Amino acid sequence: MDRNDLPPPVTPAELPPDAPRGLMARFRNYFLTGLVVAGPIAITFYLTWWFVNWVDSLVRPFVPVAYRPETYLPFGLPGSGLIVAVIALTLLGFLTANLIGRTLVDLGERILGRIPAVRAIYRGLKQVFETLFSGQGSSFRRVGLVEFPSPGMWSIVLISQSPSVEVANSLPGKEEHISVFLPCSPNPTTGFFFYVPKSKIIEVELTAEDAATLIMSAGVVQPGSDPQKKLAALAGMANAARVATAASLKPEPAKVD
Repeated sequence: MDRNDLPPPVTPAELPPDAPRGLMARFRNYFLTGLVVAGPIAITFYLTWWFVNWVDSLVRPFVPVAYRPETYLPFGLPGSGLIVAVIALTLLGFLTANLIGRTLVDLGERILGRIPAVRAIYRGLKQVFETLFSGQGSSFRRVGLVEFPSPGMWSIVLISQSPSVEVANSLPGKEEHISVFLPCSPNPTTGFFFYVPKSKIIEVELTAEDAATLIMSAGVVQPGSDPQKKLAALAGMANAARVATAASLKPEPAKVD
């Protein structure tokens, strides 16, 4: 056999990557890929469906039977209560905008103001709704970093308003304080509220939506990242899992004494 008949040598760099050995490794990779694609879609549809049914269950008892869609259809119509709620709230806002509506609202507020237990709850909730939905305030529209829970560790906070005069006078020192809300991961609706000196806050160029996404994903989804880079990162994670699986399935070379 001549040397010319031998196959050309192959360098290690030209060797193809090891494919996953075994059906279970391929099944796991495909399952995780499908979970990444279908999971967010399924959860979004589930939460939307739950919200629509929840509003329907609240509004349906106030709608006469003669005006319900299921009275004339052999099946219920999801979302009919939500449509009624949107129309009713719009009409309520329209009526409140005129003189008669404002008079009735003031009368109702005076009545609620005379009830000790209800007065505090109503006034607090009214201030919260006016702040969140007025579109004029700056509460929770700025994002910052605070050194918490220990030195050298930084947490994302939503910056609110300055404390009231009574609270500001009771805080130690003469430095201006700011009230902040620190959301918890992965549920940003829970967290901690506290006052922090203004000089201890580092404002960052993030929207509240980006901050919520960052917190809910526990840092996996970074704000401003390119979708292609996200796909590349997912592909890299899948490739790393494939290589690790292939390496774990390789038999160890026998030791020669």
